[in-house]
Amino acid sequence: MTTGPGAHCPKRMRFGPCGGVRADLSCEVRPVRCPFGTLERPVGWDGPEAPDRPPPALLAAPPVVLTDLTVPPFDRHGLARVVGTLAATCDGLLVGEHHNRPDFPPTQMTGLVRDAGGAPVVTLTCRDRNRVVLDQELAGLAEAGPAAVFCATGDARGAGVRPEVTQVFDIDGTTLAAHAAAAGLAVGVPESPEAPPPHLRPGRLAQKQRAGAQFAVLNHVSGPDRLARFAGRARAAGATLPLVAGVAVYTDERSATVLDAFPGLHLDPDRVTAVLSAPDPVEAGIAEAVDQARTALRVDGVVGVNLSGPASARGPVEGAAVKAAVGRALREAA
Repeated sequence: MTTGPGAHCPKRMRFGPCGGVRADLSCEVRPVRCPFGTLERPVGWDGPEAPDRPPPALLAAPPVVLTDLTVPPFDRHGLARVVGTLAATCDGLLVGEHHNRPDFPPTQMTGLVRDAGGAPVVTLTCRDRNRVVLDQELAGLAEAGPAAVFCATGDARGAGVRPEVTQVFDIDGTTLAAHAAAAGLAVGVPESPEAPPPHLRPGRLAQKQRAGAQFAVLNHVSGPDRLARFAGRARAAGATLPLVAGVAVYTDERSATVLDAFPGLHLDPDRVTAVLSAPDPVEAGIAEAVDQARTALRVDGVVGVNLSGPASARGPVEGAAVKAAVGRALREAA
């Protein structure tokens, strides 16, 4: 049973807030104030303390390049083509779980990505499965062997997207991370440094580490100073796990707008304008992402970057080619 602030959370989170809190501290699910928004400190992890484990093999050789895997759903041939484009220039492919674009189940995605030559980092969210099914998925993933499992509460289903389908939220991402660690999986978690309320985010990441998280993938922020500030505050709060900084990859208005539309994610409008107004926006977008990544990698505690977003409005294959070019440039400079 959910207690404390979570008793009033529409997602029934115990260890909130989620990344979907709006600027006015309202909830993404319905028009109520986030019950975690007025806390002075995050809710402490009260389950078993996870034993110390070394960082997963995925992070063994920094700088690490992860990439959001954007693929046509239920299309194994399209997936293989995208993975084949990315595999040689990226250390891991972050397999998403989207509210409006279901795809093959996590264990099958693990096999498909591996067969195509990629290292899958497989997202599990709590939106569509109860804890029994999540534990079944974790057992299956332990057999399938992904590079890591990425444990998130998950965004709520958007208005008008399959309204007849129940949203579960039986547990939240912090508890899911503990279950994943107990299953012996390498565990990553998300955090949104600039999502409201920002003062809770560093300490919340420390609680995820106590639960079993081994690394964190951060949503992109509006500048390197803010990233460094978050990293320092997270260390001060007790979060010593390695950080993978989000890097926005965009080459046209649509791919930039998609990224900037998510709560807690921020793009520098001047840099967006510079890319979109360049004579060759694709080349400019690649150069901008490489510059973002190199700057982020200079921040203490950051061991890698995650190339996020679709990268191109022209489709998954074109977007993969853009992100592969970014990954190639980063590897050549390493």
